[in-house]
Amino acid sequence: MCNLYRLEKNPDAIRRLFAEIEMTLEFPEGIPNFEPRDVRITDRAPIVRFNRDRGVAELVERRWSWPAPGGKPVFNMRSDGREFSRDRCLVMADSFYEFTTPADARQKRKDCWLFRPSNEQPFAIAGVTRNDPQFGEAFTLLTVPPGPDIQPYHNRQIALLGLTKWRAWLDGSISSKEMLQPAEAGELAVAAAA
Repeated sequence: MCNLYRLEKNPDAIRRLFAEIEMTLEFPEGIPNFEPRDVRITDRAPIVRFNRDRGVAELVERRWSWPAPGGKPVFNMRSDGREFSRDRCLVMADSFYEFTTPADARQKRKDCWLFRPSNEQPFAIAGVTRNDPQFGEAFTLLTVPPGPDIQPYHNRQIALLGLTKWRAWLDGSISSKEMLQPAEAGELAVAAAA
């Protein structure tokens, strides 16, 4: 499961992407100051949610994961056969990592693979938010069965949404069962990460 992703876009670049799909993006808590970085579980990171009362998208920073009843972080959630009619968000990302067991059993660290869109088109990760008594509003990434590009590396993949699907995901106008699908063959380029 995805436990590390990369964000390279700044808030203005994200705002311009929303302008391309003719959707207003606001910063209700002020424009955040974040640098390109790898985002890890429990980090605060930018998400975009939909304000139904005002009909606008809002970029805020929230914690990645909330604690499960046993205390472990819920950082990925299976979407298979489930309908997410509310609390949807877009997790802003440019690439993500998967880890595999090394071929050499003497190697202590897992092999790390970086996945990016092969066509360099922007994507976001489908997510949902939840209010946690300890951490407030937090988010998790939704997962689907793996597409052909991911299957050699992992048995699940995060649900990726291209720019043209952002509005429908946020406003809920299309069923999540319909929207959340594995990436098609050739959509992702993979390289060994240093």
